[in-house]
Amino acid sequence: MIYSIDYFIQRRIVRWNEHHNIEKDRIFRETIAEEVINKQEYINQIKEKPERMIELFFVVVDKNQNTLPFFLNEVQKDFINKLNKAIEDYNNGYIVDISMLVLKGRQQGFTTLITAYQLACTITNKNFQGFTVADEASNTETIFQNKAKFPYDHLPDKLKPTEKYNSKRELFFEKLNSSWSVDTATKNMGRSRTINFLHGSECAFWQNGIAQTQAGIGEALTKNCIKIYESTANGFNDFETMWHSERYINCFYEWWKTPEYRIELKNNEIKEKFINDINTKTDWIFKRINWLLNEKKLELEQVYWYYNKYLNYIDKELIKQEYPCTPEEAFLSTGQCYFNKENIIQRLLELKPPIKVGYFDYKEVVKKDRLGKEYITLTDIKWIDDKNGFIQIYEDVKERVPYVLGGDTSGEGSDYFTAHVINNMTGKQVAKLKKQFDEIEYSKQIYCFGIYYNTALIGLEVNFSTYPTNKLDEMKYPNLYVRDKEDTYENKLDKKLGFKTTTITRPLILADLQAIVLDEIEKIVDKETLEEMLKFIKNMEKKGRPEAEIGYHDDLVMGLAIAYYIRNQQSFKMLPKKETKMIEVDYGPFNIRRPETIRDDDFGSKIEIV
Repeated sequence: MIYSIDYFIQRRIVRWNEHHNIEKDRIFRETIAEEVINKQEYINQIKEKPERMIELFFVVVDKNQNTLPFFLNEVQKDFINKLNKAIEDYNNGYIVDISMLVLKGRQQGFTTLITAYQLACTITNKNFQGFTVADEASNTETIFQNKAKFPYDHLPDKLKPTEKYNSKRELFFEKLNSSWSVDTATKNMGRSRTINFLHGSECAFWQNGIAQTQAGIGEALTKNCIKIYESTANGFNDFETMWHSERYINCFYEWWKTPEYRIELKNNEIKEKFINDINTKTDWIFKRINWLLNEKKLELEQVYWYYNKYLNYIDKELIKQEYPCTPEEAFLSTGQCYFNKENIIQRLLELKPPIKVGYFDYKEVVKKDRLGKEYITLTDIKWIDDKNGFIQIYEDVKERVPYVLGGDTSGEGSDYFTAHVINNMTGKQVAKLKKQFDEIEYSKQIYCFGIYYNTALIGLEVNFSTYPTNKLDEMKYPNLYVRDKEDTYENKLDKKLGFKTTTITRPLILADLQAIVLDEIEKIVDKETLEEMLKFIKNMEKKGRPEAEIGYHDDLVMGLAIAYYIRNQQSFKMLPKKETKMIEVDYGPFNIRRPETIRDDDFGSKIEIV
């Protein structure tokens, strides 16, 4: 009778649970090896999914130095499922590359798993060339001896191919022409190889960075090479850049998905004290534990383990990097964050997705002003739902509510046009726009955005281009932010449209936003904006100047800061029901139509949503 390899694995699990005896397990493995080696069907099943060989024949040393059968835990099973899905998608032409990132907590077993997977591939396939890159020499030796050679040495002899090399860092099987080796990350490592499976272990800690190491090894990789980079986080470096690049299959594993991360509370006294501390203390760690219990539904033994890990760190911040609860928490800035980092990370845990995503459609029409001069404006404005749209709405427009729209235009050091809308009565962020536009389309989308939100007060940054603001004025948008500008010739204040970022205004708007993050962060609802804040640091090389960390942008931060700063030119009360009389106002070079008192609220309610 022909069984399946999965059946044999289940038999091994059942027998192990009965006796927990590694010698009896050895006898079982040797018996099964006799069956497998003589039936091509069994060999094919293992080749199809190399993890079957791991669970059927491999052993591993656990954290207590006990030798056990290598049965995959839930985290490892989940990762293998994602790897198999990626291989299937590649073979079917859905993706053109198999590149995976694993962001994890400490000691979740990924290096052990991926090394064992490569070893299984090396033993069962011809012309397989696997390569593991470790962060330092001591780990290179550990990976080879403990995670590769130890399980290989304990395999039934019938399963071991003919060896050509069995050195300190390489296994080479001559008849199969297959090998696996491990080396320490350097610039020139791997240049003379051909590699079809690359494993980067703790890659965030490679001394020369991932980019330089990749450049050195790049030509060695085959077209169908499987590339897996796994690591705990290490600040804003190459690994973090890769994580946010959208070029990889990202796999994040919270620490609590590792089942042994729990500690039993030994007696009622300890348990009652711990529960009382959770309910009464307001330290960060107890706020975090409350969140883990109430939102993530963890058990008391799990959070007690987490609490004790926290207590053991001298630098308490390391708990977030070593045992992260979210990817954002794992990647902590190496610089001093300008905004309250604790509040941002906690807020990121609480966020809800936008209620709709999309953009505005419109028609352009020619109208005449009261002097008979023609101008082009927009009409028939429609909201278009599109999951790939560039506008996220978190709270829809409400009748008679005054809104403010602040925006940062693309300029020096900036790739994106951005805008935020806030409810001026509550101060809550309700919508966000971010896209690489041309200035013309940005201006039109902002026009529609403002009209949609009850003809919101609009203030756009004008440092690098005045075009969007001027275009809004040409289209007769009726509610534009007006700043004071000193006329150096006549020593008087002149009126100008748009927001100007200067050495005076920049610190002011950022300080206002900093205060909101500190005291009212619940007003900020957009994930991408908060993530950008985590990379906004005090640059000590520039006397503590607040700015985006090198390689990152501040488009969203500055746009939101502008929105909050210009609020005083908008009403803080419900808009009146009656139609407001509009008047022409002369502001020097600009003629703009302004409400005589407060804006009419009908603009937003008439927009069609499709």
